[in-house]
Amino acid sequence: MVARLVIAAPASGSGKTTVATGLMAALRRRGGKVAPFKVGPDYIDPGYHALATGRPGRNLDPVLVGEERIAPLFRHGSLGADIAVIEGVMGLFDGRIGTDGFGSTAHVASLLDAPVVLVVDGRGQGRSLAALLHGFRGYDAKIRLAGVVLNQVGSERHEEVLTDACGEIGLDVLGVVRRGTGLEVPSRHLGLVTAAEHGSVAVQAVEVMADAITAGVDLDAVNVLAATAPELTAEPWRPDVEPVRDKPVVAVAGGSAFTFGYAEHVELLKAAGAEVAVVDPLRDKQLPDNTAGLVLPGGFPEQHAAELSANDSLRREVAELARSGAPVHAECGGLLYLVDELDGLPMCGVLKAVATMTSRLTLGYRDALAPVESTLHSIGDRVTGHEFHRTAVTPRHGDQPAWRWRGAEPEGFVHGGVHASYLHTHPAGAPLAIRRFVERCVK
Repeated sequence: MVARLVIAAPASGSGKTTVATGLMAALRRRGGKVAPFKVGPDYIDPGYHALATGRPGRNLDPVLVGEERIAPLFRHGSLGADIAVIEGVMGLFDGRIGTDGFGSTAHVASLLDAPVVLVVDGRGQGRSLAALLHGFRGYDAKIRLAGVVLNQVGSERHEEVLTDACGEIGLDVLGVVRRGTGLEVPSRHLGLVTAAEHGSVAVQAVEVMADAITAGVDLDAVNVLAATAPELTAEPWRPDVEPVRDKPVVAVAGGSAFTFGYAEHVELLKAAGAEVAVVDPLRDKQLPDNTAGLVLPGGFPEQHAAELSANDSLRREVAELARSGAPVHAECGGLLYLVDELDGLPMCGVLKAVATMTSRLTLGYRDALAPVESTLHSIGDRVTGHEFHRTAVTPRHGDQPAWRWRGAEPEGFVHGGVHASYLHTHPAGAPLAIRRFVERCVK
């Protein structure tokens, strides 16, 4: 049994990431083996979680993988750990729009039977906090709201008022984080700057978070609370796909420009028989030897367009690989790398399209259908994916689009062995697509 707790909040911007990441790092400092998780499709927070714990940051998203896989994925990701910290998404009960909270932090907490700690932004709060917490505690009987961390507290007197408010309704205050503790991490158009891009500054930021949580939060009480979570009966998820006979080399783009991927993707590639080799398009001048397939995950290539464009030798190799018919799986940022131009700078030229930054955020889950055969899917395959970008590709799709979904034109490109789209998918939700991809690498 792995002790566990969920870090949630009444709303976005309350300080969940600061508290969750700092708590992970603080528990690790004390010798704990901490498994980090993030509710939802977020790719950025898990990078900071990985720095804090020394383990891969993993996502738990019932919308992308199905609620039946959440406990197994949790058990898989927490193997060898003695405590797991699960950072929530948005407000505690905010899930997929149009549902009764499906995919919310509360939904995941109920699936894992985990106690919830609410991070409350104390700015502007007084005794009325008691009413807010009373509402959150009573809203859903399946959720065990077990404690509070007060964030952005202004003074000792302010702390006293807020603590008394929590006491009025019998909720323990597990910790207090004061204002002005230097817990700011730079942000950009899609959220925080990724840990991989931020380098040593990200490491410093995590250390500052850990210092603040160590000073302000009762870590012993946190451990006691986490240990009240009952045993989970679900078996750990395993990347159970039949391996191919050969071991094709599959290059997976990494480095600062391509950080939006799920740990289970590489695990599934390896289980299917692939030899995975990381390639950094910002630094590496050529693909790994004997590359038979290429995975281009999402990230922020728009922030590194000049450097990507300047690496013309790798761009040429990627184009040659695609022309050969080899499987290429590109999502969001990977799609941008394959087009002719990104904000006027030459990219790989695999797809006859151009990409530009826009002022419009495209965000949301999509229930998608594959309209054509590809290296990943058969006609009619259905997946649920997630869009998250401020760029636009013109045209939106090629002669053979990658996806169709209700309320929108077709999207993405299937061209030879290339499958490129804005849609992020979680491989644990469609593991046979990864096996199919590796099989095509052999062929």
